[in-house]
Order: sequence, then C-alpha cells, then structure tokens
Amino acid sequence: MKTSKIIFWSIIDALGVAVYVTGISLLLSNAERIFGKMTGFLGPTVMLLLLVVSATTTGLLVFGRPVYMIYNGQKKEGPKLLFYTIGFLVLITVIVFFGLMLVK
Repeated sequence: MKTSKIIFWSIIDALGVAVYVTGISLLLSNAERIFGKMTGFLGPTVMLLLLVVSATTTGLLVFGRPVYMIYNGQKKEGPKLLFYTIGFLVLITVIVFFGLMLVK
C-alpha cells in the first residue's frame, strides 16, 4: 500500500474516533435532559456498558485495519498505519485544546 493511501486511511480512522467521541460527549452532556435523573443501579450499569462499547468501537477504529494488514502480510504497512493514526489523533487533540483556549 502506498504511503498516501496509508495517510488517507489514518486520517479517516482518526476522524472516525473524533466524531464518535464527540457524539458520546454530546449524549453525556445532555443525558439528564434526555433520560431524566437515573437512580439505582441502572445509571452505573449503562455507564459501564457505554464504556465497553466505546472501548470496542475506538479500538476497532484505531487497531482494526492495522491488525488486518499485518495478518494479511503487510508487516511494514500495518504498524505504519497505526502510528499515523495515533499521530493524527494527537494532532486532533492539540487542535481541540487550542480551540478551547481561543474560546476561553
């Protein structure tokens, strides 16, 4: 796989994680308004289930394609895609931090 294609897929995967995290953040910040106040064991149960689903989803977005590539013999390209994806996630995080500083 060409480096340009690896960079393209790493950007797509990193943006997928960012969009997913943004969606979950919006849900959590409006959860009490949407679902009402949670009492008893259901609140912690839902939060733990959401944690498991989120870890699985983001894990697949970050590690899924690189593992698939390594499994199919692309032993140099798989780790390269993983590190590019992590790099773009760091870049997105830095951009969000700077955006927060500008808004403040």
